[in-house]
Amino acid sequence: MAKKFYVVWAGRETGIFTSWDVTKRAVDKYPQAKYKSFATQAEAKAAFAQSPASSIGKSALPKAAGRSSTKAVGAGTSTKTLSANQAVLSQFDVVIYADGGCEPNPGKAGSGIAIYRKGELTELWFGLFNPNGTNNTAELNALYQALIVAKQVIAAGETVQIMSDSQYSIKCVCEWAYGWKAKNWTRKTGEIANLDIIKQAHELYDAMKTDLVLQHVAAHIGIEGNELADRMSIHAIEQQHKGFSQFTGPIDINKILALRTG
Repeated sequence: MAKKFYVVWAGRETGIFTSWDVTKRAVDKYPQAKYKSFATQAEAKAAFAQSPASSIGKSALPKAAGRSSTKAVGAGTSTKTLSANQAVLSQFDVVIYADGGCEPNPGKAGSGIAIYRKGELTELWFGLFNPNGTNNTAELNALYQALIVAKQVIAAGETVQIMSDSQYSIKCVCEWAYGWKAKNWTRKTGEIANLDIIKQAHELYDAMKTDLVLQHVAAHIGIEGNELADRMSIHAIEQQHKGFSQFTGPIDINKILALRTG
């Protein structure tokens, strides 16, 4: 029997699964569950990056992600459980967690990312200290750095997903930026905060959105990658590190997680 890939947009867990038994547990008797099977992993990933309405009832590969589909990626899906996060780690060659912190807000800010390859932590990065920053700016900076890494991963022919716990950052880069750009980067309600970094991040995202999954992850629920990126953002503040550098100390996960949170 040919292997199938099951996309679950709405269920007890969301994501892409290769087992019908796992998929059934996620959707069985779940109110308004939304799911569908696909013949190839590429079809499943493209479908998961869009709203379920774009795929349910269709067998063809979904069209390239555009404004409507990016909204679904940012706002319509979220990794909220440890098992759902583990599914993501098993589905992509590289998973990048991005986070920013600020103490107080506004105040001292920093950013961090954690990179997993084949499900294993391989790199931690930190920096972009700003003595007069905001949490939103720090989150956007982290997302931008993750996009830079994702571009390299895609160029190497590997699959990649970025996880951010900032709905604001995701929506700025993947959704709102399209409208702002169409109006020459203006909006009726006034100045667009953090415009420079939004422009840079959006340009990167828009160029590779058909090869990238960018998803929200619930913060501080014990998802290791998100927690480690958080600790790196605070490490950046403590070190007042203005560059963005790879963490070179021993990667003792338990020791790093024991550091204070942002």
